Amino acid sequence: MASLRVPIERSMAQVSILVVDDEEPVRRVVASLLDRAGYQVTTAGSAAQALEALREAGGFDLLLSDVMMPGTDGLSLLDRVAEDFPTTPVVMFTAVHDIHVATNAFRRGAIDYLLKPFVRAQLEAVVERGLEHGRLRRQTALYRQNLEEAVQERTARLRQTMVELERSYDITIEAMGGALDLRDEETEGHSRRVTAYTVAMAREVGMQAEELKTISRGAFLHDIGKIATPDAILLKPGRLDADETVIMRQHCAQGYEMVRKIPFLEEAAEIVLAHQECYDGSGYPRGLKGEEIPLGARIFAIADTLDAITSDRPYRKGASFEAAREEIARWSGRQFDPALVTVFLAMPLKRWADLRASIEKRADAPLSLAALHLDFGPMASNG
Repeated sequence: MASLRVPIERSMAQVSILVVDDEEPVRRVVASLLDRAGYQVTTAGSAAQALEALREAGGFDLLLSDVMMPGTDGLSLLDRVAEDFPTTPVVMFTAVHDIHVATNAFRRGAIDYLLKPFVRAQLEAVVERGLEHGRLRRQTALYRQNLEEAVQERTARLRQTMVELERSYDITIEAMGGALDLRDEETEGHSRRVTAYTVAMAREVGMQAEELKTISRGAFLHDIGKIATPDAILLKPGRLDADETVIMRQHCAQGYEMVRKIPFLEEAAEIVLAHQECYDGSGYPRGLKGEEIPLGARIFAIADTLDAITSDRPYRKGASFEAAREEIARWSGRQFDPALVTVFLAMPLKRWADLRASIEKRADAPLSLAALHLDFGPMASNG
């Protein structure tokens, strides 16, 4: 398609007109009349020659074409011009006095119609209208092009702003998670690992990008409420008594209250609140059962147990991924959603080991939640 020209005022000598007619005498007469009026005129004896001239010139200010021509007729030429040179207006002329021909020409994009034989005044009037129409058409096309470019530029700026905003969100989350790690060194790295495991399973069940963002944030911040838990309970090396257990269990609701007040974490807060619920209803804090538990929290429960079993603790050595898989299968339908357990069991053990290795390799690097829900997703083929 020819590039759009800037619509500026030009002298007649700069205005280009293409005259198309298979009869050489007609072309000569029309060209002579227009040349005397001061226009720059090119002629063509067929639709094929006209299209070649259009391509060479990149379009004309106006095209005058006969309707009835051997081979490709004027109406077919009109169709091609409308498609390939949309800013070039077309005026049709013919000796056939048929209203249907005229109607068809207008329907297919002609801007005017001239019957043969015509006098000089009629030709000049049609040409003037056609050139004005073309000027307005080019002006409109240029305006639309400029508008589209402005929209694209603003869209690009908005997209970059959103990327920066997303990153600022993650920095906020990282700071919150770092605050918890400073208090509970025993589980340092747990949030990163469990987030990666949760996202891997979420991808396996078909969650899309926006859902993955929510679930990664909820998984990473699941224990954020423990910031409010007294050190004597949070850091106690032995088993908690009944009263201490009650206080410890408050971390779900406390974390929820902290996170839900942050607008971009409102959905993730639901995972924070429900991450200790059990599929059979025996969990806390609300005793939710089955699909009452948010899907993200049900996925997280499996990922959390996987990491808990396979991680070292002061009082025991971490078990193998095989042992963790057997334990999770044993609790299917009680602690865990059986449908999700089936998905988990179908995933290769090597995938979990690779994920853990990737997290540990980045242990000293700044956390990127984007990396957790994007970089680690495509590892499904590892086996």
